[in-house]
Amino acid sequence: MTDIVVEELPIPTALDGSPATADFIACVEVRNAAEEAGYGTPDVHVDAGRLLAAWSDPHAPHRLFVVRHAGRIVARGMLESQLDEPEGACWVDVRVHPDAVGRGIGRALADHVETAAREAGHSHAIVYVVSPDGPGERIVPPTGYGSLPADNREVRFLRARGYRLEQVVRASRLGLPLDPDERRARIRMARERSGPEYRVHRWAGPSPERFLADMAVLRTRMSTDAPQAGLEEPEDVWTAERVAEYDARRESGEAVVITSAVEHLGEGRLVGFTELRVPVDVTRAASQEDTLVLREHRGHALGMRLKLENLEYLEGDHPGHPSVITWNADENRHMLPGTGELGFAPMAYEGAWRLDLR
Repeated sequence: MTDIVVEELPIPTALDGSPATADFIACVEVRNAAEEAGYGTPDVHVDAGRLLAAWSDPHAPHRLFVVRHAGRIVARGMLESQLDEPEGACWVDVRVHPDAVGRGIGRALADHVETAAREAGHSHAIVYVVSPDGPGERIVPPTGYGSLPADNREVRFLRARGYRLEQVVRASRLGLPLDPDERRARIRMARERSGPEYRVHRWAGPSPERFLADMAVLRTRMSTDAPQAGLEEPEDVWTAERVAEYDARRESGEAVVITSAVEHLGEGRLVGFTELRVPVDVTRAASQEDTLVLREHRGHALGMRLKLENLEYLEGDHPGHPSVITWNADENRHMLPGTGELGFAPMAYEGAWRLDLR
């Protein structure tokens, strides 16, 4: 294609049937088609409402770019920044529909998005891209954990643009249902290991008001405690008010978020949590969202206990889903052993790449 035109589109405020909504849904369809091609499974599909909720966060401004062919959106680009760090790191994403690859669309769209990032003054861009397994030479990140096929199209594309691989992220899948007797036995063992100082609370939907301040601390620590190799993702500070706003945005008729959080009774505050996003459509996979145990409370099987308690919650109140999918940095030695012990099996790998913009 020699007539590639990149447009910046407004992000709709609601899915209301407007032209902006139609374009946004078309962008989500491009994203889903590209992800399914990369992962080899429809388990990675997301609905438009979920993405719109994420992209409507005033603390994480997003910009949306598209390329059309014959009137149809065939590629979309995204630029995300952080309100508190307007000139720090940004996150970029370029997806081309599998039917439209090989025409120079991805290159033109990436040029446009990276130029927008430079003009905004960002220090560096971060992108996460799935890399299907393949033969031949491998590229290993500086962490020394995981590798990607050097000859993959997306790997060659990113390296040619100056990106460097900083981290490999493992996507894993857990088939459901779990054996109920084994699940209960594991929960008993995890409760015994964690001891009487900890109590687990569970809820569906928005966080209870009494836990909003604690959840703000935990979400802030998610941005600093999770392994990030050389990505230099900035601290993302949350408040109780932001947690309440975020929870409200995630409320929809398409899915429910179920949460298990652990309280340290001596401190009287939450010190860890885990979430599952559960679609109303039981034919779709549930998605493991954020999980964190504060560093000072690790070593008590709390991460395992939280995930087991939440899986029990899932299968008791929302049975019938085929699987749960999750993502973990390959060097996350706190999380991966427990993930494997639960029965999660590696599904695919993606690279976390960095491009210095200055």
